[in-house]
Amino acid sequence: MKTPAAAKVLVMFGLLFATAPGAAFAQAVKKTPESREQITFSYAPVVKRAAPAVVNVYVHQRVRRGFSNPFLEEFFGRQFGQSERVQSSLGSGVIVSKRGVIVTNNHVVRGDAGTEIKVALADAREFDAKVLLKDERTDLAVLQIKNSSIEFPYLTFADADLLEVGDLVLAVGNPFGVGQTITSGIVSALARTRVGISDYQFFIQTDAAINPGNSGGALVDMQGRLVGINTAIFSKSGGSQGIGFAIPANMVRLVVNSALQGGSVRRPWLGANLIEVNPDIANAAGLDRAAGALVSYVAGDGPAASAGLKTGDIIISVDGKEVSDPNAFQYRFITKGTSGEVSLEVLRAGTRRKLTVSLMVAPENPPRDTLTLSGNHPLSGAKIANLSPAVAEELSITETKGVVVLETEFYSNARRIGIQPGDIVVGVNGEKIKTTRDLNRVMSRRTRIWRMSIERHGELIRTTIAL
Repeated sequence: MKTPAAAKVLVMFGLLFATAPGAAFAQAVKKTPESREQITFSYAPVVKRAAPAVVNVYVHQRVRRGFSNPFLEEFFGRQFGQSERVQSSLGSGVIVSKRGVIVTNNHVVRGDAGTEIKVALADAREFDAKVLLKDERTDLAVLQIKNSSIEFPYLTFADADLLEVGDLVLAVGNPFGVGQTITSGIVSALARTRVGISDYQFFIQTDAAINPGNSGGALVDMQGRLVGINTAIFSKSGGSQGIGFAIPANMVRLVVNSALQGGSVRRPWLGANLIEVNPDIANAAGLDRAAGALVSYVAGDGPAASAGLKTGDIIISVDGKEVSDPNAFQYRFITKGTSGEVSLEVLRAGTRRKLTVSLMVAPENPPRDTLTLSGNHPLSGAKIANLSPAVAEELSITETKGVVVLETEFYSNARRIGIQPGDIVVGVNGEKIKTTRDLNRVMSRRTRIWRMSIERHGELIRTTIAL
């Protein structure tokens, strides 16, 4: 028989056990639902808001295929041996305006001017669409539904910088062409900068199932707002492995606004080159880890120089947002737009400083004066331009003076000898090249031997070509 004292101890122990966190959790888990809403918990309300604004994008382009025979082409022309077929691709897109403005991935609509684009809404209505803007550097494209006065369902942009790891998200798209599909997951990571998809490496990672065909589709939050454009998966099999990447809505908004303003993407110009901070640099600078963006070069007439940024500075934040590496800086800086100012926190000789940089577009001085060279010479078929900060920024090169190759035509001499976009023509036959007019004049001369100096990725290449 238990004594009153022993019984009291048991009662106290029971009370302690009953109020322990584990017991409270067990009670909460086993609690009976008290309302119909609790029984029917569902993502359906979010899907009803988001799904009508996500479209299927169908791209049809005519592709020429065949074989090349220079001898027969000499007599029958370059069309000899060529056949034409229609190549189709499928992706997803998101309507972001009631007037039918759609954002998708650039790789979904990649093609020439003859490419036909159709979009299909969730309710099976189909419309023709045209390209307003394609931006390879962000892998984004903006489309406009043609000849329609209909008001379309659309998604509003969320501030992707407010996302946190663990937030619930839904992916909406058309995987494998089976039709619109919704998958759920969480934000697995933020600020992924080593994915290797586009020039601007800064992605939202999610475990919501993303498969081929989801490209260009929506990643939405629990309010049905667009937080990102699904763009890639990490997979060895080609199917979802629970590692998907989306371009943040802040970058998407920048590209869409540029398209609506009728031009190319307007990005702010820093006027400085940045490199990664490795462990040795971090140790020398007194950092506890390798993070930040090291300034390796400052242009004398750019916003960085005006703000007092110096070679050797380590940028550690932009407007209070941490910078882990140069890719993270590029995202933070570019999404600030092209007006106003931005605050940079830098580490210089062990001391933290704050600098204010003006946001402005890179100047096009001198004017680019674009030309396509023709004639019997090595650079025939090369499209060239005068270098300026604006052109250098577009091509992601550091040089801002000289004559640069923008592109080369398919069957041209320039393409055949290996001339590449971004090559800077320094000299031809002993004459220095400063402008496109200089190069056009020199290449117009009749000669069989061409001695050329070309700068590529910071290295000078000298070559002699006989035609």
